[in-house]
Amino acid sequence: MKLEVWSDVVCPWCYIGKRRMERALEQFEHADDVQVEWRSYQLDPTYPTGISEPVYEALGRKFGGDAAVRNMLDRVTAIGAEEDLKIDFDRALTVNTFDAHRLLHLAKETGVETAAWERLLKAYFVQGEDLSNKPTLIRALAEAGVPEADSTRVLESDAYKSDVEADIQAAQSLGANGVPFFVIDRRYGISGAQPVEVFLQALNRAHADTTGN
Repeated sequence: MKLEVWSDVVCPWCYIGKRRMERALEQFEHADDVQVEWRSYQLDPTYPTGISEPVYEALGRKFGGDAAVRNMLDRVTAIGAEEDLKIDFDRALTVNTFDAHRLLHLAKETGVETAAWERLLKAYFVQGEDLSNKPTLIRALAEAGVPEADSTRVLESDAYKSDVEADIQAAQSLGANGVPFFVIDRRYGISGAQPVEVFLQALNRAHADTTGN
């Protein structure tokens, strides 16, 4: 069984959804048969590259002021805490994530994609790291097991650009209009950070269809 996960490293619901997916897999008796593959998606591909600004300022322009944004993000923080995630929007910075996704494809090729996704999500939501900063990306990926020289080579080129674009196009062709978006065997889709029970139901159904049991 293949479980594909479309996600963005600046998406709080993706972080929450990742934890719920992991909890479901811990409870799924056939988890050893599940191959998790991470795929790229950008929440805001139009955001300028190389620029970072506080999340409250960026979202305030989009959603009508600081108070509305704080109410919205306070709710997300509380839900994240239920999954033992210490999301800190006071430190988070809005950035363009295309380079981060190119490095995540490098991490996939290196064999450490899950560790790399976890590292960048933590860097962004917990530690307030600037993921538009190339040295920061290189260091974070190195901590996940990607050699610094390889990350540097990728960032100095357009490597994996087409891979990121293909992931985004694939999500759109499957009907995704946001992330997280989970797809099992290209047959069952789960949109959003659904409860653990929803993941388990989908996994059990997909396994039954695959094995006939």
